[in-house]
Amino acid sequence: MSYDRESEGLMLLGKKTEYRSDYAPEVLETFENKHPENDYWVQFNCPEFTSLCPITGQPDFAEIKIMYLPDKKMVESKSLKLYLFSFRNHGDFHEDCINKIMKDLVRLMSPKYIEVTGIFTPRGGISIYPFANYGQPGTKYEKLAEQRLMNHGLVQG
Repeated sequence: MSYDRESEGLMLLGKKTEYRSDYAPEVLETFENKHPENDYWVQFNCPEFTSLCPITGQPDFAEIKIMYLPDKKMVESKSLKLYLFSFRNHGDFHEDCINKIMKDLVRLMSPKYIEVTGIFTPRGGISIYPFANYGQPGTKYEKLAEQRLMNHGLVQG
């Protein structure tokens, strides 16, 4: 398969990067998973995520970790980068940012399973590490989501 065929429908890849000034889920793009019959992990780490506190307007900094088991569609990485960057001037609590990211990615690509973790830097002497996950209802992935959620805090330091 040629590069042209694989990039068909992708609008951002290979073009000059334009950053959005506020939350922009519409920039997310997908491509076809060539191995939907396989269960495999895809992980993204965004160590320079920023958003704004909705009360004070001060910046919040975090590492965002996204792990998912793709089904038929996968998220294109440049569009994900631009999407995550769009939170830079967006005011939301840490927990809201993580849940929005997870829900937007579920709507976008209907993964078998996904989890999103935010490792926010301390502010006022306290750190917040929100975690959200999803597994396709009625499947073994729904059970996986329940297991990982119930055991999430047990494996972190």
